[in-house]
Amino acid sequence: METKYIFVTGGVVSSLGKGIISSSLACLLEARGFRVTIQKFDPYINIDPGTLNPYEHGECYVTVDGHEADLDLGHYERFTNMRTTRANNITTGRIYQNVIDKERHGDYLGKTVQIIPHITDEIKRNVKLLGNTGNFDFVITEIGGTVGDIESLPFIEAMRQLQWELGDSALCIHLTYVPYIRAAKELKTKPTQHSVKQLQEAGIRPDILVLRTERDIPADMRRKIAQFCNVSADAVIQSVDLPTIYQVPLKMHEQHLDEIVMRKMGVPVEGEPDMAAWMHFVHKLENAERTVTIGLVGKYVELQDAYKSINEALLQAAAYNDRKLNLVYVHSEKLTEENVGEKLAGMDGVIIAPGFGQRGIEGKFVALKWLREHDVPTFGICLGMQCMVIEFARNVLGLADANSTEMDLHTPHNVIDLMDEQKSVTDKGGTMRLGAYDCRLAPGSRVARAYGRDLVSERHRHRFEFNSDYRARFEEAGMKCTGENPATGLVEVVELPDHRWYIGTQYHPEYSSTVLSPNPLFLDFIKSAIVYGEEKMNK
Repeated sequence: METKYIFVTGGVVSSLGKGIISSSLACLLEARGFRVTIQKFDPYINIDPGTLNPYEHGECYVTVDGHEADLDLGHYERFTNMRTTRANNITTGRIYQNVIDKERHGDYLGKTVQIIPHITDEIKRNVKLLGNTGNFDFVITEIGGTVGDIESLPFIEAMRQLQWELGDSALCIHLTYVPYIRAAKELKTKPTQHSVKQLQEAGIRPDILVLRTERDIPADMRRKIAQFCNVSADAVIQSVDLPTIYQVPLKMHEQHLDEIVMRKMGVPVEGEPDMAAWMHFVHKLENAERTVTIGLVGKYVELQDAYKSINEALLQAAAYNDRKLNLVYVHSEKLTEENVGEKLAGMDGVIIAPGFGQRGIEGKFVALKWLREHDVPTFGICLGMQCMVIEFARNVLGLADANSTEMDLHTPHNVIDLMDEQKSVTDKGGTMRLGAYDCRLAPGSRVARAYGRDLVSERHRHRFEFNSDYRARFEEAGMKCTGENPATGLVEVVELPDHRWYIGTQYHPEYSSTVLSPNPLFLDFIKSAIVYGEEKMNK
């Protein structure tokens, strides 16, 4: 089958959920047996989101090949069986960098380099790259931002050219907003009409409209929108607010989104997508009657997208353990020895979040000391694992000044230190230890039992590591190094075997957790938290 290209654009306002709609469509097409991939085009000039503050852009997601990417790639992976790479996330910055590099190399033979054709040609090359090299039936391209933004104009123009060149092998899905005016008690279609008009002025006619709304849109109103926007009436679909994003693929299929796409692209519609495993998960998610309460200790807790992959991995693990997740955010800057018991006593388990920098770090040490001494199931991720090491060094090994050289360059006990490979690095962007690496787990350890095997591959995003000069002292005192990179000896996992569940990972297991393949470490952590919660209730 010739590769089909689907473009997803957004109008009226941002944050309508283009990534969720793209992921839901990919989920349905994959469930029909097609080979599908999704890419995100972000119109900002940063090369990637790796240097962006989470307050600016939320979580930075990491692909298996070590690319720092937009958080929507996490949704792409959670909703499908795909593993994304740097080819799945392109920014304006990368497009311009590629074009300028070619110009410096002499590839344009002295021509004046312009937006059209050089920038748009580079965008088109990246759109078709996955189709040309990945052997996919469908390539879904989500264009970030909102139609009409100055920043996204080159992407929209490249999309227009591709639609012309590809004919029936290209299709546009436009996601817009239909607001409900509470005072007038009316849904308003005008914003959608204006948004589609802007798209048409750019030379693009949407094939399918997805209407984001808080209220059900009557059929006659959907027909009115179809008439005003030159879209067939059966291709106007509503996306109503739902309790969970994982219901969206099912709601899109109820309205035949996958079938409409296939018919419009000349692909025979046969049978139904195999969504049995997905529906099983959603059933568990919706019908769990009991709750597990997990605390997440970090410094970005007021920002829901900062820990997106961790949140979703916990939700998945809770559902598979027949529990609803009650996730309680605990601001590490506000934790003190005086209030830590009050803040954490109600938790069945606690995550010590990843991050960078000094801010909020002392609160994590306070939390870890209390959690360790009260034997509460505790999971430290990346910086969270490093904090476990530092707290143990200070309060068990008696090294009161122990620290990471990230926080204190002159600490006399650098139990966490800059990796050797990072010591000559000065640039910030894309220079950390990134991507998937093997980790060999100690046979019989808690972490090996959780995974059910002794060799795993997980993704990393860090510059600092456990200082192996101190390894013997830690292990003698009870903190075991139960995971290490087989090639370098880098300590990847620490645990306290005499505790219920006290494990820290240098890697980020949340990145590999999906709906149909939840990460085993999160499953085991939640299971331990449930047991602990029941023990507390029975006391």
